[in-house]
Amino acid sequence: MDLSKIKLVVTDMDGTLLNSNHEVSSLFLELFKTLKKHNIIFVAASGRPYYGITDKLKAIKSEIIIVAENGGIVVDNENVLLSIPINKNNLYKIEDLIYSNNHIHPIYCTKSKAYFKNNSNGFIKLLSEYYPNFSVVNTIDEIEEEIIKIALYHHEDSEKHIFPLFENLTAEYKIIISGKHWVDISDIYANKGNAIELLQKNYNISMEETIAFGDYNNDIEMLKRASFSFAMENAHQNVKDTANYKTKSNDEFGVEVILKELIRAKESFFNK
Repeated sequence: MDLSKIKLVVTDMDGTLLNSNHEVSSLFLELFKTLKKHNIIFVAASGRPYYGITDKLKAIKSEIIIVAENGGIVVDNENVLLSIPINKNNLYKIEDLIYSNNHIHPIYCTKSKAYFKNNSNGFIKLLSEYYPNFSVVNTIDEIEEEIIKIALYHHEDSEKHIFPLFENLTAEYKIIISGKHWVDISDIYANKGNAIELLQKNYNISMEETIAFGDYNNDIEMLKRASFSFAMENAHQNVKDTANYKTKSNDEFGVEVILKELIRAKESFFNK
């Protein structure tokens, strides 16, 4: 595995770069400084909102590219390169399905904030870990901004209790199980893979020059855009089947272990 030609590093956040306490390690921040010295572009690609990613990566937010809302938004140095909203006229069909199960809690995601429904009051503390900038609304008609993504939360199991309700809409929307408790609904063209392809074209970087890390189903298209694709030890089996390589879990510094190898390969190459 020769990592000496890598120019682009892409990583998911939850379950990948972040540990189980949703923290970024100080080790990663040190390694990032060295990546910058080697002119390697770093992309944080997450189902989290833009402001939720910048909150976790405050120290380096002006030096990285952010792919938020599963590829619904791409921001490079505060310049929005891509924004793919859901057609608001279609939201009422989704609303009807949501209310067919009282245990589904929707979050309507815009670039600047999230909107929770007033019947989710008991879950607001939990949901605000992922969506810290939020308002509570009674109906979606109160939301004036473009909705980029609808995140659906179930306290037991999203694959069992949410996905079957929406499976018939997969021809119209991107519907993906993004975590044990989460299903995300976006425009059909919004995914991390398309976002990374856009960045590769913009920076003239090939798949062979790209390394990517992920743990859940919303990472699969992204991993397919990198020759050096890594599944975390804690990843969903679908991700392990897709990735070309495996690394340690998010609680064992799985991303950092490979970044150390990348830096060694770069320094060895330039010291020849």
